[in-house]
Amino acid sequence: MESLKELYKVGYGPSSSHTIGPQRASIAFKAKYPEAKKIKVILYGSLAATGRGHRTDFIIKKTFSPIPVEIMWCPEIIPAFHPNGMDFIAYDNNNTPLNAIPWRVYSIGGGSITDKESREIQKIYPASNMNEILSWCKKYNRELWEYSVEFEGAEILDFISEIWKVMKTAVEVGLKKSGRLPAPIFYPRKAQKVLRHKNAMHPSLLHYPHFYAYALAVSEENADGADGSEIVTAPTCGAAGVIPGALYAMQKFLKFSDIDIEKALIVGGLFGVVTKLNASVSGAEVGCQGEVGVACSMASAAICFLMGGSLKQIEYAAEIGLEHHLGMTCDPVAGAVQVPCIERNAIAAIRSLDSAMYALCSPSEYRVTFDDIIQIMYETGKDLQASYRETSTGGLAKTWQAGHMRKSVEVTSDSNDPDINSKKVGECKICPSSDCSSCK
Repeated sequence: MESLKELYKVGYGPSSSHTIGPQRASIAFKAKYPEAKKIKVILYGSLAATGRGHRTDFIIKKTFSPIPVEIMWCPEIIPAFHPNGMDFIAYDNNNTPLNAIPWRVYSIGGGSITDKESREIQKIYPASNMNEILSWCKKYNRELWEYSVEFEGAEILDFISEIWKVMKTAVEVGLKKSGRLPAPIFYPRKAQKVLRHKNAMHPSLLHYPHFYAYALAVSEENADGADGSEIVTAPTCGAAGVIPGALYAMQKFLKFSDIDIEKALIVGGLFGVVTKLNASVSGAEVGCQGEVGVACSMASAAICFLMGGSLKQIEYAAEIGLEHHLGMTCDPVAGAVQVPCIERNAIAAIRSLDSAMYALCSPSEYRVTFDDIIQIMYETGKDLQASYRETSTGGLAKTWQAGHMRKSVEVTSDSNDPDINSKKVGECKICPSSDCSSCK
């Protein structure tokens, strides 16, 4: 299994697969051909289908700047190895290619990239599934977080400490903001407003708006892209609000220390790296069950650990968190990581608490293991039609396509609505985008 450092990555949203991955690929290609005078990037499959809404073109051009970049969009071509494929070609002053064969690279989820058509990883842990990890812990009478320290070294604790700081900052900054998020749907920030409703709730339910608000705060910062806070892929940008939202709420209500939370992050992270190895966290490959579903699973394990759960109960919590997201489609409206993504983060955050509590209250015997459920999740994802795997051609995305095209009111930068960010109206006369794929 790979390091937790490959699971928890710090960067800017809105998408680990569509922004962080392509950015890392662009940096690597720029280093290969520093003499290049022009770059061509060909985006395939999901990268092309939702790249504009995910700002893939923006991050690629920004990374290569001041070198001019030509981007070609080929959503109809879906590479066999992974839907998030892209080709890079460098040119000299005479417009002659510097690389005779385009460099094919894949953004395989969570910001990870590979130029090999195999799931090769840098092996840090000897285990290849959760059963082997649990067996080691039982054999040596150790906790799950100690398994990670055993093989990553004590420095993993310092790394996780920094990860938790970034997560907390995203929550706290996001709670202070209001207004609308970028993209043609003008999605409003809701984190602040959700917290205001707590005063009308029965004391026994007061934790609910906090779980929602903290998850929303991070997800909204992620959706703001480069204008938002740094966020952590957990396991992806699209699902980045679930774990920090849930753990920030647990710390607030039950006063867990930062060290406790950091150990919980390691516990949840182990379930994430097992999933990346044996299945996928890419919405373009397996749908949102691989993003929000896996995030809920990781958060469920982390909370169960904080509540004193046994090894079996922690595994059961993680299994429950993922099982009840099976079949969840990835159908972002207008290709943006906003609807239904942000709301799903909030619901998954509170569901992680429910999953942990159910595991703690249930008999210790259960029939479906975590290794079982990630295999089923992977098979289910492969069975989903392409329209439900981050292409914005099916599911909820279709409601936007129909409604958007019927609109006739032009939105301008001098709108009387103070919540709408000032944007210049470009080619699209309905939304503020200069290159709106939904309107074309």
